[in-house]
Amino acid sequence: MSALRRPLKSLGQNFLVDGNIIDRIIDAADIHPAQPVLEIGPGRGALTSHLAERAGRLMLIEFDHALAAWHRQQFATTPTVSVVDGDVLKVDLAVLLAESPERWNVVANLPYNISTEVLFRLYNVHSRLERMTLMLQKEVGDRLVAPPDCSAYGVTTVLLGLWFDISRVIVVRPGSFHPSPKVDSVVLSFVPLSEPRAEVGDEDLFRAVVKSAFSMRRKTLSNCLKSAEFSSIISSGELLELCGIDGRRRGETLSLEEFALLSRTLSEMLGAAALGGGHDSGN
Repeated sequence: MSALRRPLKSLGQNFLVDGNIIDRIIDAADIHPAQPVLEIGPGRGALTSHLAERAGRLMLIEFDHALAAWHRQQFATTPTVSVVDGDVLKVDLAVLLAESPERWNVVANLPYNISTEVLFRLYNVHSRLERMTLMLQKEVGDRLVAPPDCSAYGVTTVLLGLWFDISRVIVVRPGSFHPSPKVDSVVLSFVPLSEPRAEVGDEDLFRAVVKSAFSMRRKTLSNCLKSAEFSSIISSGELLELCGIDGRRRGETLSLEEFALLSRTLSEMLGAAALGGGHDSGN
């Protein structure tokens, strides 16, 4: 069948073929009866039939037009399965997930070249999710579960850690795929939290602070924050002093709670400055 042509390197297609790994992923997904499930990039369907058996409804997002058409044909008589022929980086996930009042279970073997972008899109709809079971390049997965003060710890660690409990399920070797990638993969479980792990104030500011802190990993925190968009209003030195954080430290040494303190304090300072500016402009 034309849909099952050779995998396309341009789309980062490495299809899972190891039955033991498939079973581990399905078990880790812990799909409840009647639960809606979203599979991103089903490929040749190694997981799809298992998901369709367990899910109350199953939605597939497939970028490869031929594979999307093939899945439509495979599930033509299964009304609980629907296929979105599109790019997960362009699909409006908030609108898509609003189709069910229940929270979604997400399962995906993410292409390495877009995995971080997809993670942030899923982060933006965390309130609509019950669980995620994602396969990623091991290097990316290591960053997500890294502790502070190590080279793997970074922006994704802090931002995803605010709203998810993340744990490693299993490391997957290249031989479990066709074609075999050149690197190891890892399956991670993400369980969304009902409340953020720490109070950050304005979440957009929190993201800006975290991204600025890691923008130049070899530079001190004080120097990194100087380049942030808020630096023209409040100096990095003043902010760090108020928080009791040594500006000579590097961003990778800060815990999530310390980032939250910076963000919360900054939110309060900017709020006070805006109130003061508003009062002055009315005189």
